Amino acid sequence: MEKGEIRINTENIFPIIKKAVYSDHEIFLRELVSNGVDAISKRRMASMAGDCENTEEAQVKITINREKNTLTISDNGIGMNDEEIKKYINQVAFSSAEEFLTKYKKDNDEFIGHFGLGFYSSFMVADKVDILTKSAIGESKAFKWSCDGSPNFTLEESERETIGTDVILHLLEEEKEFIEPERIKSLIKKYCDFMPIDVLLEGETINKKNPPWRKQPSELKDEDYIELYKYLYPFQGDPLLWIHLNTDYPYDIQGILYFPKLSGRADWEKGEIKLFCNQVFVSDSIKEIVPKYLLPLRGVIDSTDIPLNVSRSALQTDRKVRSISSFISKKIANKLKDLIKNSPEFYAEIWDSISAFIKIGAIEDEKFAELVNNSIIFETIINSEKNVTKNIENKSLIKSNDKYFTTLANYKERNKLTDSKKIIYCSDLIAQSSALKICLSDNKEVIKSDPLIDAQFLPWLESKNEDFQFQRVDSEINEIEDKESKEIVDKDGKSNTDNLRDTIVKALNNEKVTVKVQSLSSKDAPPAMILLPEQMRRINDMGAYMEQKMPGLPEYHVLLINKEHPLIVGLNKITGNKIIIDEKDPTENPLASKIANHVYDMAKLSVGGLDQEQIINLQNNNAELISELLNSTN
Repeated sequence: MEKGEIRINTENIFPIIKKAVYSDHEIFLRELVSNGVDAISKRRMASMAGDCENTEEAQVKITINREKNTLTISDNGIGMNDEEIKKYINQVAFSSAEEFLTKYKKDNDEFIGHFGLGFYSSFMVADKVDILTKSAIGESKAFKWSCDGSPNFTLEESERETIGTDVILHLLEEEKEFIEPERIKSLIKKYCDFMPIDVLLEGETINKKNPPWRKQPSELKDEDYIELYKYLYPFQGDPLLWIHLNTDYPYDIQGILYFPKLSGRADWEKGEIKLFCNQVFVSDSIKEIVPKYLLPLRGVIDSTDIPLNVSRSALQTDRKVRSISSFISKKIANKLKDLIKNSPEFYAEIWDSISAFIKIGAIEDEKFAELVNNSIIFETIINSEKNVTKNIENKSLIKSNDKYFTTLANYKERNKLTDSKKIIYCSDLIAQSSALKICLSDNKEVIKSDPLIDAQFLPWLESKNEDFQFQRVDSEINEIEDKESKEIVDKDGKSNTDNLRDTIVKALNNEKVTVKVQSLSSKDAPPAMILLPEQMRRINDMGAYMEQKMPGLPEYHVLLINKEHPLIVGLNKITGNKIIIDEKDPTENPLASKIANHVYDMAKLSVGGLDQEQIINLQNNNAELISELLNSTN
């Protein structure tokens, strides 16, 4: 058996760091400023132990020298002596942080860096790097370390009056963008804005410091939360609400999450939440730590418990990350429960903007669904006003901006739904207006639904709760009251209704349309309506959802004729209650054929079943047809 030692080829280490560890060149500034902040923290800790004096004005300075094409990052932290340079700089991936924390018995989150690689990101943008440093501990001399990106370096005594470290980057020709003040300022704003130490560019402090999410909620006013939101997301208006995360158990997490005012459909793929680690910006791609249904939220999550890769630019997915994701979901669900309990009017006011998060979350996450079960509400339409006040007082209804909202449990209780499980809903107030009026005239309560999200959500609710069965207002013919009276039949045994149905069937000449005739009780009922059985309609709506478009009119459907409507009464008059459209020649009575097709087109118009040209023709023919009918019946 042969034993040996794995060796690393030092000639290849820098190309690996440049190309594999750090993919984005601009990260070098974040790493070097972070190192400066850590050095200042180390000096503070050492001074508390009596090992050195602390600095009165902790800061990291960035200086540009156009003539020399250099960028210098300076700190007044603990500095290094020659032995420490050899130990921490010449040994790649040897971090001083762990050793320092052990010595001074401090927590792991005291420092930003832990991998010992951040400094080497300098060589992504520089062909030579100098370190000029002087240690705060002991009677240390200043030392200068230089390296051209190869495994070779020089180390010599030098001159530096103050304690601290300068990292001098001799920029590559193709990286001269980093010598522009505006470019550097933008990087400070992006990565270092909330670091606890002043970051100066050419003598001017650039970063904000003091992030609100590091404070206790009791220390902040609403204005403070809104100010942070507008700073992070300018020109986006005010947020709807926010959740302040501030806990050290079971995870060390600080942050503020905002529900934004969404215009149109949210982007469920991109994500807007910014991830920080010890107040240093890491990434705005946090799909691993925030569930997909919460990605359109905005704000900040800052934690040292989230495992990062060695470049601190991406998450490492593990059990802890998944657990943190559940923790955040629970915090949000608790906030929603608190709002609907203590601020129901406000909750109803913002419901349209937050409902998509909650509904999609419930479908995708069973635990989240259990937590928000009683936080799901629907806008509801009630015709009878006499019971509204009482229901608002007993909190069965929520009123907000002249609209009413209800939970499904309260809907069923209010409408005495015991044996019948059906909950009536309307997904389009215009397309389903006729059926809606009929339902309301019969004192039925109708909830409003979202035509896209609820195409999935309502069936999901039914699958989870056997007491729920949803029915759209225009879905079932037997639910609409028929004030049918006894009719005299002719010698063929057919009633007036039978003859009217046969007349229209022959006029339409379409086997895919089922014609029903009945008397509708509502005075607002149209001459005809298109109905779909609930399951057929759901299949149609689901197909439209998959294609991200509004549902159209399926080929097979029911045409309900309202024989009480004046237009249908007129049709009966001109036919003499008989079928006068010959099976072989529907043009035998052209006016009857015109009326039958006209009412069918009107019904299709109400459900979006006509194109623009057909709509124009329908409008042009309407007045002409009514005039012709009046002349025929006089």
